[in-house]
Amino acid sequence: MGDILHKTKGIVLKTAKYGETSVIATLYTDKLGLQSYLINGVRSGGKRSGNKAVFFQPAALLDMVVYHNELKTLNRVREFKFSRIYQQLFSDVIKNGVALFMIELLHKTLRQPEANEDLFGFLEDSLLALDEADATVTANFPVFFAVHLCSILGFSPGIPSAKLMESPHLLLDLQSGEFRETPPEHHYYADTEATLLITELQQARLPVELKSIRISSQKRNRVLDLMEIYYSLHLPEFGRMRTLPVLRAILS
Repeated sequence: MGDILHKTKGIVLKTAKYGETSVIATLYTDKLGLQSYLINGVRSGGKRSGNKAVFFQPAALLDMVVYHNELKTLNRVREFKFSRIYQQLFSDVIKNGVALFMIELLHKTLRQPEANEDLFGFLEDSLLALDEADATVTANFPVFFAVHLCSILGFSPGIPSAKLMESPHLLLDLQSGEFRETPPEHHYYADTEATLLITELQQARLPVELKSIRISSQKRNRVLDLMEIYYSLHLPEFGRMRTLPVLRAILS
């Protein structure tokens, strides 16, 4: 089977230097799913190449023409350009920190290379909304994204019943993904305050709705810690989030 040309959108997840002038970039694409590409000459700094490495910053949105061969783990890119140019996401320290958290979380959760247009659309829409967000929405974006990403990936805790929502002792069992009124025998559960905040975030369908959700930095950090535990319990080899300590620092 030979190489076939495809037009696809891509979101840069990770880039590593290769040789003196090239990079290997891992992208999540709308048509081909998770892919790695060898891009030659983007780091030479010459007049012809310019500063093309900027196209492969994590979270960049690209339009690409790529060669694809299912038998290869590393393919090549024929053409690339920005699909959308961010106004603030690369230059604003807080927004960039939030975006890097989102990209790491996505990268750590992707286990299959297959395309998922709903997942791609969610990530693309989220990055564009973050770029335009005000300070309140930006601060709440990490917890919103973490809560909704697991739903799209199919291991969300779901929505508690109306009867449970009325309980003054509502808890989320992080291990089973179930809501309950009494603590489980293990320690992996969210207390009532954190559980109510998670359900409020579940009900927010669009990032703009985050304007009305007031969360202190302490509560936000608590929910982020709980969501890291939730992901690690439901995804083997998830590990720890490297961007989380940085995110806590810039949002405190």
